[in-house]
Amino acid sequence: MRVISGTARGTKLNSIDELSTRPTLDRVKESLFNIVNSRIEDSIVLDLFAGSGAIGIEFLSRGCKTAYLCDKSNKAVDMIHQNLEKTRLQANAIVINKDYKKCLQDMSNKNLAFDIIFIDPPYKDDIAVDSVEMILSLKLLKKNGIIIIETDEKDREVDNLKRLDVEIYDCRKYGRANLIFLN
Repeated sequence: MRVISGTARGTKLNSIDELSTRPTLDRVKESLFNIVNSRIEDSIVLDLFAGSGAIGIEFLSRGCKTAYLCDKSNKAVDMIHQNLEKTRLQANAIVINKDYKKCLQDMSNKNLAFDIIFIDPPYKDDIAVDSVEMILSLKLLKKNGIIIIETDEKDREVDNLKRLDVEIYDCRKYGRANLIFLN
């Protein structure tokens, strides 16, 4: 796993060797960033369920203003800090060691709003749509902001998203992984 582009391009990132943490494959990451590239400069990003921090770090490397990286696992948060240090991108990163619900509530209490929110929970947990619902109810997405969900259960997520006031504007499949783009 490496940083694909930007100021930290080519830096190898550490990953967590656990079944509960599944890094986004480089080809999925590359495609994702090709799609959102024009929105990154000076954006405020939330990487929810950040794992090793690879997605948030890629946003930072490509010029986002601030990236918030949240994960409830202490191991994941330690890995995020190591990877931020390795890439020298700590200055614009805020690492949060909390459950996603507590994190989102805290963001709302601080009146934060995001240009891009990336949601990649453990696939088996079935909480992606709950995260989106909470993000929308707390008004954490800026007016022209986007939410990206990574999942292996596209049909389940799309069906569940229909009950929310959100538009699915793109879906992409990469082997087992699917990216769902919302605004």
